[in-house]
Amino acid sequence: MSDFENIEKSCGYSFKDKELLKKALTLSSYDQNFNNESLECLGDALLTFIVAEKYYFENMSEGDITEKKQQLISDEALRPVSVRLGLDKALIKDKGDSGNKKAVPSAYEAITAAIYLDGGLEEAKRFALSTLTPVPNALNYVAMVQELLQDNKEPLPVYRKKLGGTARNPEHTVTVTVRGQSFSGSGANFAEAKKQAAQAAYEFLSGK
Repeated sequence: MSDFENIEKSCGYSFKDKELLKKALTLSSYDQNFNNESLECLGDALLTFIVAEKYYFENMSEGDITEKKQQLISDEALRPVSVRLGLDKALIKDKGDSGNKKAVPSAYEAITAAIYLDGGLEEAKRFALSTLTPVPNALNYVAMVQELLQDNKEPLPVYRKKLGGTARNPEHTVTVTVRGQSFSGSGANFAEAKKQAAQAAYEFLSGK
């Protein structure tokens, strides 16, 4: 059985267009023109929608939906899911590309997008909702900072986004200001950067 067949079996989906599956597993270190970067971006947006829609219809609050997204589709949560599905072993990459920590969770995002393009939204939903596994101990620092400030009747935090770097290697930075102090975080996307900034702010506010 080929790597592609193994991935289709673990994902529970057979691709009509095998090139989409190949593209979802190909890193830019292997091919600058044919790789999963655009699929990763689309998959990130799809997963946010899929999870938000599911819990919206379960009448969850904004804070609870945000927490669910952190538990289910953060890099921390997607990495073990990708490994369980065998995506990490099937990545097509340059031999020297071994330090890309984002590649493994990104592969799940890319596969989700590829399934969506190949089979439609319902297939992408079925895949995501049947394979996503929550990280039970993932701390929602954004909500924790907000709750601390609300409890003390202080102004809510203000987050500012900044996108730097290049189109191929973007650098996402988020800065939050609380009690006159600024804290910054950076990551592969704004969600990760915001989490880092919020964590630093929470540790400051709580004296940890």
